[in-house]
Amino acid sequence: MEQRYPAHPDEVKTFTTEQLRRHFLIENLFTPGAVEMVYSHIDRIITGGAAPVEAPVALAGDSKSLGAEFFLERREMGIVSIAGPGRITVDGQTFPMQKLDGLYIGRGAREVRFASDDPANPARFYFSSTPAHASYPTAHIPLSDATPQHLGDLAHSNKRTIYKYIHPDGVKSCQLVMGVTLLEPNNMWNTMPAHTHIRRMEVYFYFDLADDNVVFHLMGEPHETRHLVVRNQQAVISPSWSIHAGMGTGNYSFIWAMAGENQTFSDMDPVAMATLR
Repeated sequence: MEQRYPAHPDEVKTFTTEQLRRHFLIENLFTPGAVEMVYSHIDRIITGGAAPVEAPVALAGDSKSLGAEFFLERREMGIVSIAGPGRITVDGQTFPMQKLDGLYIGRGAREVRFASDDPANPARFYFSSTPAHASYPTAHIPLSDATPQHLGDLAHSNKRTIYKYIHPDGVKSCQLVMGVTLLEPNNMWNTMPAHTHIRRMEVYFYFDLADDNVVFHLMGEPHETRHLVVRNQQAVISPSWSIHAGMGTGNYSFIWAMAGENQTFSDMDPVAMATLR
């Protein structure tokens, strides 16, 4: 499991493009027939991808990184299907997964296996896992059951729908908050004005970018911004002190996952446009 460590904002001001990418960008989450994971020491969130093809792949524990007998011994996780149809089996119970279906798995689940229904159109599963001090029931979350919130407009190129999957008013968790944002065609900004939330960190996973489109992910302190060029099915680790906004060369979708001090979705510190530099 790859390890990523926190960086102080004063240090980040001096980073080269290569250093920014090495610290904050996750480029390779999907290897056919495998599970890939990145462990961030910012709130100890794990970001991963499972890419079963012919045979199921299992979520394996990493005793050196986790100090646990099995992966979810002291953790919970949220999963979103981003490609072909598949299924996830949790301790013998199987959940069929269509694209954009979600699944929450509570602390204590011992065996998690990912499978594709059709190797010619394989499934891909993106997941986030956080430490958990309590156990909540495993729950399947079809897109139709997720809580939608419509935001933005065409005039600002940010018309989008936020679907909340794991949150206090939906599927309950210990600390993980997770959902999907879908931008409508001809819309490129995922948010602006930007914001921070010093009490929570966030991971953005960008997907459904067509052709060779990219997203310019904005990060850094409001008065000291930087950017990352992000491609399809790549993720960005966003520290709590950083803004997190993006503008694409076409419309796209992204999955957001938060961990930290609280689970309040609206707990944000807006950044005035005049403040950005």
